Amino acid sequence: MNFNKLKKKWGVKSNFQLVLIFIIFGITGSASVKLGSPFLSFFNINKEIFLNIYLGEYLYTILRIIIIFPLYQVLLLIFSAVFFQFKFFWNIEKKILKKIGFKRFF
Repeated sequence: MNFNKLKKKWGVKSNFQLVLIFIIFGITGSASVKLGSPFLSFFNINKEIFLNIYLGEYLYTILRIIIIFPLYQVLLLIFSAVFFQFKFFWNIEKKILKKIGFKRFF
């Protein structure tokens, strides 16, 4: 992939900033998967609940994705602030929120 095209598309000024963005995406993805189980456990949602349900494993996985998605978004903003890239990621978040129906808030 041509990183110059990506830098231009995202409005990134330096290779260092691009590396930081990749690091933030990586850390956020790993953290959201790692924190997903304790987060679901807090709400008493675990695989055992779905064992007696037809296609229960699939339902659990879908529910897990639906619940972890907002967690990922929040963690993305937190990690972006830690690495001083909040403005970049906040603009991405606004685009995502507009696409999923929160257009009137932005």
